[in-house]
Amino acid sequence: MKRKYLSLAIGCVLVSPALPAWSQEETAAEYQRDVRTTQLDTITVTARKREETLQDVPVAVTAFTAESLDRLNVRDLADLGAQVPNLTIYAARGSNTTLTAYIRGVGQSDPLWGVDPGVGLYLDDVYLARPQGALLDIVDVERVEVLRGPQGTLYGKNTIGGAIKYITRGLPRETSGNASVTVGNYNQLDVKASLAGPIAGDEALRARISAAKLSRDGFGENILTGDQVSDKDITVVRAQLGAYVDDGTDIQFSIDWLKDGSGVRGAQMLELNRFDPLLTPGTGPFLPMDSRYDVRNGMSNLNETTLKGASMTINHSFSDDWAFKYVLAKRESDTVTNIDFDTTPDQITDVKAYYSDEQVSNELQLNYDGGGRFRGVTGLYFFTGSAGGQVLNNFFNLSFGDTQGTVYTESAAFYTDWTFDLTDRLKLDVGARYTDEDKRAVVLNRAYSGPDFTTVIATPANFDKTVNFTNLSPKVSLDYQLSQDVMVYGLFSRGFKSGGYNIRANATAVPRSAEPFDDEQVDSFEIGSKMSLLDQRLFLNLSAFHNKYEDIQLSVFTELPGGGFFGDFTNAGRGTVQGFEAEYQWLPSEHWAVSGNLAWLDAKYDQYNFYDPSIGATVNIADEETFTNAPDFSGAINLEWRNDLANGGRISARVGYSYQSEVVATTETLRATTPPLAPFGRPAISQDGYGLVNAGVIWNVNDAWTLSLQGTNLADKEYLTTGYNLNQAVGVYTGFYGPPRQYSLTARYDF
Repeated sequence: MKRKYLSLAIGCVLVSPALPAWSQEETAAEYQRDVRTTQLDTITVTARKREETLQDVPVAVTAFTAESLDRLNVRDLADLGAQVPNLTIYAARGSNTTLTAYIRGVGQSDPLWGVDPGVGLYLDDVYLARPQGALLDIVDVERVEVLRGPQGTLYGKNTIGGAIKYITRGLPRETSGNASVTVGNYNQLDVKASLAGPIAGDEALRARISAAKLSRDGFGENILTGDQVSDKDITVVRAQLGAYVDDGTDIQFSIDWLKDGSGVRGAQMLELNRFDPLLTPGTGPFLPMDSRYDVRNGMSNLNETTLKGASMTINHSFSDDWAFKYVLAKRESDTVTNIDFDTTPDQITDVKAYYSDEQVSNELQLNYDGGGRFRGVTGLYFFTGSAGGQVLNNFFNLSFGDTQGTVYTESAAFYTDWTFDLTDRLKLDVGARYTDEDKRAVVLNRAYSGPDFTTVIATPANFDKTVNFTNLSPKVSLDYQLSQDVMVYGLFSRGFKSGGYNIRANATAVPRSAEPFDDEQVDSFEIGSKMSLLDQRLFLNLSAFHNKYEDIQLSVFTELPGGGFFGDFTNAGRGTVQGFEAEYQWLPSEHWAVSGNLAWLDAKYDQYNFYDPSIGATVNIADEETFTNAPDFSGAINLEWRNDLANGGRISARVGYSYQSEVVATTETLRATTPPLAPFGRPAISQDGYGLVNAGVIWNVNDAWTLSLQGTNLADKEYLTTGYNLNQAVGVYTGFYGPPRQYSLTARYDF
């Protein structure tokens, strides 16, 4: 079958990939306008590191163009959660831009430095190793792709659950740009602008610069100080420069800088802290407040992150068949934050944290496509990084300690992925990735005599250790074209995430906590179908998967013999994750469009190892534990009406509804020794099933001006995204809520 180089994408709406000849009475423009009203749109994706049709890719992928992101009012990556089946993504705990992402029950909720995320995030092919600052806002974006399931062949150890590819706009031959202003409730004011094109009229030298200032007031306030909480203050700047040496060679440079000066997110006390009445005699206990966003934290409102990076990309075509690509990138980030776990003026659990990291990556790719029966990519990847920090802990203003150290990573990988056309309809795709990685941890955790953290009275952990991990991740798939519009496939793939060391180790009380935890592995079996039906007015993509999840890495708080607790990071055991996904888009008439998804997920622990320090042994508590961020059911539906206007403009109106069933919001439940839940223990923080309603109206006045009125969470639904459950040791039982009702008006000018 002839290969296609345009992709049928879920979430995009207008244009046909094949246009027949038109008559003398009907111009090309008129014909395309007519087709746009009756057939669905196409875009290009690079899920397999080469341009191809999504319907040809035997992988579960969802793609969004810049236009569909605007239409769905996707403001940052967290808004993708409702539009991608079995994707849970949100801001981690008290931060606005620290990323927590899960795909098909696989992810990482604890932003502990030195621990790899379960879902890899890529900014223009550059892997972002740390979650701080990684919940990117949508600024000058060309496309976002979400790949579900292990991507071990092409993307490596950091994509055991899946990959999110954030692709910025390229460098055009002609000068173009845009500017927009958004105003909304909570005094929202977002300003975005970009300018791109040739320099001094020379198409061989092109540049692009984009910037954004995103701000709004807080959803709540600190009622003791008047400081805003859950506010937004983000500045983003990106610049690109490209030299197009000849038709087959170009060199591109880019730099980006992000400053998140937002304050802390407000955490609501879900229950009275049982220690608080003992610490505030005569003033009465600090009870949970009515507002889900207001706080009365005793710590100052400090939560700042700076993220910056630079990259160089060289593309060179040796011939029409062979192409070479080299990507060199360096990235850094720094964060300082106050975490008032107890959310009271009392110093029950007050933490100040400093994080910093840097990374350098090199990737070399060799692509072949001769237009014949086989094509593929082979590459080398090298990564060097360091992630460090210090956390100062104050418990009850009586116990003082810190967690500090640095994890150094050196990783090298070789990968290859090739597609063979066995017949005109049957294709075989095989690939593998070999990874060799060293993790070195330098850890120094100490206890102090007072809140100035100067006089050391004990050293629970002090070590400098290195561990090596190697892994071979294979992939094989078969896809068969039943007809020109229907493809079915079967896929086996393996995902790998390296192990490491627990920075929070307490080697004195629990010696094994200073030993490395093992790497994770997922073996995924998937079958699916990709269909374009009803003369390309209906896209329907289906997938079913069965995953075996081994050596699951979990962050838990474990009680210590004689009192107290420490942050444990360990391999819980193994689990089975299976599910079904459907993505659909239907154009019933020239004025109406329906799109959305449905997902079912069944994630269960087969073994959950809990180390009980009181008996010095490990016990299996799989029957008591539930996967985090793995709702049984989720889905979304978007209904859109649109119409061309007599003056050449266009108007569209959309209403959307998304739903997810009950979900456990955090793994960090303190495990008591015996019995598993002591009298003051509390169940894991969870959120009942809930739905959100969004809507929007977009008026394309002409080719230059666009006005957009958007609203999210219009029913003002209260729902938890995550939280802290440290009730057993320090009485903390708090939750973080998703955003309230918001509405905004945007004016955009394109030229």
